[in-house]
Amino acid sequence: MEKIHRFLAFDLGATSGRAVIGTFEGKDFSMEEVYRFPNAVQEKGGKFFWDIHSLFGHLKAALKEVAGRGVQIDSIGIDTWGVDFGHIGPDGSILGLPRAYRDPYTTGIPEEVFRTLPREELYGVTGIQIMNFNSIFQLYAQTKEGYAPLKGAKEILFMPDLLSYMLTGKKVCEYTEASTSGMMNQRKRCFEKPLLERIGVNSSVLLDIVQPGVVIGPLLKEIAEETGVGAVPVVAVAGHDTASAIAAVPAADEKFAYLSSGTWSLMGIESPEPIISDASCEKNFTNEGGIEGTTRFLKNITGMWLLEQCRKVWAKEGRTYTYAQIADMARAAIAFPSRVNPDDPRFANPADMVAELKAACAESGQPQPATDGEMVSLIYHSLACRYKEMMQALQDFAPFKIDKLHVIGGGSANDLMSQLTADTIGLPVVAGPVEATAIGNLMMQAKAAGLVKDRWEMRAIVAKAFSVKEFQPNNK
Repeated sequence: MEKIHRFLAFDLGATSGRAVIGTFEGKDFSMEEVYRFPNAVQEKGGKFFWDIHSLFGHLKAALKEVAGRGVQIDSIGIDTWGVDFGHIGPDGSILGLPRAYRDPYTTGIPEEVFRTLPREELYGVTGIQIMNFNSIFQLYAQTKEGYAPLKGAKEILFMPDLLSYMLTGKKVCEYTEASTSGMMNQRKRCFEKPLLERIGVNSSVLLDIVQPGVVIGPLLKEIAEETGVGAVPVVAVAGHDTASAIAAVPAADEKFAYLSSGTWSLMGIESPEPIISDASCEKNFTNEGGIEGTTRFLKNITGMWLLEQCRKVWAKEGRTYTYAQIADMARAAIAFPSRVNPDDPRFANPADMVAELKAACAESGQPQPATDGEMVSLIYHSLACRYKEMMQALQDFAPFKIDKLHVIGGGSANDLMSQLTADTIGLPVVAGPVEATAIGNLMMQAKAAGLVKDRWEMRAIVAKAFSVKEFQPNNK
């Protein structure tokens, strides 16, 4: 009889987090969510932060829930969003709260950095698309403002590594997370410290990079006893959530593009090497670390953030909709003709997203949405058009012919958006699994335990364990 292995994935996003148990019995895989908790940016004194201590409390609560169910787990893995980090003092204490990427303190910072470190030179080394919240720009902004936690820091730890440190007392810097920072040499897979020194940032705060699959260490004795789960090891999985998600794409070969669909839409290909050229720089594509030495060549696209922010406005006005209702509203208004660029900076964090979208339509001479359904239709069509534009660019860079798009994450449950995407890009869309990030986290733990040999075996297991939907282009 095959031994049963169980792993625990902590998957944290900008609005919520969850704890998921994955069970491996031979090559059969199943998973169960056991705990969910909220997350949100906190504003204090005009600055925006993540409440790391609240998140840590939820991690411990989840471990207690696991112990209370009598479940024995083999390891723990943590994935989060990218770029953000916390500060560690010389005595090992956490200094303040990590700044959040939506903090406007980096507005205008890239242009200031480029006066000393030209954009083309920075991209040529790091291969990272220029976004004002990249870690390098956050560190520069913190240095410029004399930010006390940075001035007192011996090291910085990215979000998954920071939470792992709180659980184990061990500090690591995991590769896929570090690769999003705008500070890593993509070809050498190490931090390019001279770049930081040129712009006046202290590079000694950066740790050496470790690859996914490294065992960080067991839970601290006090946490093992407090939660009741014992001295379970914590594994450095693909700590960046998109890297974990791509590990779970149920593809049979490399000829696919992916769309990790949620608040952000991350669209790209899996490449054996970084793709860094004048053309990729001009189009602002990014190269980020994947598992097994691969590169995630992709574009960050504003995703369902537009819809989420509209829903907040509608809720304040007394209108709340289920996702099923939203889909019905969009179908009824599917012929609404207006389009916007979802990546226009004006949509980054407006006070009123509904008003901002209407203003963008008016300023471009297009009809403004008159109903909530027309607003949803505007968002869906605008996203699909952006996907088509990016797919065409990806095909120009890809060393293979892309024959399908895999949509994973929460957005893969949106059948209307999947069909609209297939119709617009002219390629089949394979939607699912929804829980790709947690699945990839669990698969990397299984690989660290020696249960699977590579990403293709992972993907075969995922394809067997989860049903997906395929949408063919309809050109009518």
